[in-house]
Amino acid sequence: MAPFAMSNVRAKRGALFFDFRYWGTRCREYTKLEDTPANRKRMQKALDKIEQAIATGTFHYADFFPGSKLAAKFGGDRTAPADNVATEGAPAPTDTPLFHTFIEEWFAASLPAWRNSHSATIRSTLNRHLTPFFGKMQVGAISKAEILRFRAELAQRKGRCSNETLSAKTINRVLQILSQALAEAGEQYGFINPAERVKRLKQRRIDIHPFSLAESQQLISTIRDDYRPYLIVRLLTGMRTGEIHGLKWKYVDFEHRQILVRETIVRGKVEYTKTDGSQREIAMSQPVYEALIEQESRTGDGEYVFCTATGTPIDNDNFTNRVWYPLLRHLELEKRRPYQTRHTCATLWLAAGENPEWVARQLGHVDTTMLFKTYSRFIPNLTRKDGSAFDSLVSSLIEFPAAASATVARATVGAGTATGTAA
Repeated sequence: MAPFAMSNVRAKRGALFFDFRYWGTRCREYTKLEDTPANRKRMQKALDKIEQAIATGTFHYADFFPGSKLAAKFGGDRTAPADNVATEGAPAPTDTPLFHTFIEEWFAASLPAWRNSHSATIRSTLNRHLTPFFGKMQVGAISKAEILRFRAELAQRKGRCSNETLSAKTINRVLQILSQALAEAGEQYGFINPAERVKRLKQRRIDIHPFSLAESQQLISTIRDDYRPYLIVRLLTGMRTGEIHGLKWKYVDFEHRQILVRETIVRGKVEYTKTDGSQREIAMSQPVYEALIEQESRTGDGEYVFCTATGTPIDNDNFTNRVWYPLLRHLELEKRRPYQTRHTCATLWLAAGENPEWVARQLGHVDTTMLFKTYSRFIPNLTRKDGSAFDSLVSSLIEFPAAASATVARATVGAGTATGTAA
């Protein structure tokens, strides 16, 4: 039987000490090490070893703290506490179920609160990553050291598509799911969630590749006629793939020239939008209005705006592989996912000088934070808002006669020189 453990490195009067629980007893072992980042790192490594030994039942107090008074209390038994040590306050891991048992109960209890797409993602993560690694461990015995070892193993696994290994974003998502499950287990069985103390990996900034206005015109003029209205709406509304594929005619308001985003299609099923903020009204530009008028003559008798010949929503894989990528190859454009049409629309709106708050609402963002984080580097190049607008404003309000005369004189000299050269 292995004891319950939780641990931390703390400081008192500038010196560091270990703080952990062993068999329901809170143990503090003080050092003379100064509270510095380097010393904390050293002690944390030692604490991880302690926690690992406790979790596996191989911890011997005197091995780590030979001069401690507590070493005598715990005696030489590596698997059970001495008779005079209280075990109240926290259950031992044998009082907690195995991870694979608990995780299935947690999954079933959480299902009503999840969207179908999210539950499918959780199910896949459990089957591929979490259960194979932690399945036979008691949920209360999972330590920070075990989670770090799991993270290191994840970092070596092969990723999808062109990724050699799993991305930091994917690893962090797996750890987040693990942390949520262990937090619930901790509440039920009275232990501290060890995943809370595992730092997430630093994620690379997402690099987007929107199409230029000229490239957008190429795409629209070259794509198959039956997909032209669809592509115009994608490029000029910023709708997500699931939103445009799930768009129904009842949500197209020609009178007010608005597209009402109320549903989305994920994995072939109609669901609520990604977030509450995604519920929005998108203003139709003239090209979008005309494209929908044309599309109405084709599919107006059905439920979905853009659909197959049988009236079912467009399949994303089918469109991507049979229409989209061949179109890019034909135009000799860089291969990009169809989702880049959303980024394209955002950059075009900003390039046109639209209010960023309005653009954020059109995209379904709750504020402009994501907008500026994602698209800020494109704005100066597209709009040339590099200080020239401010210069024009203040120049029209503030004028220095002497400076103005000098400017005219220079212009006159320059014009004369140019004329003489041309002659």
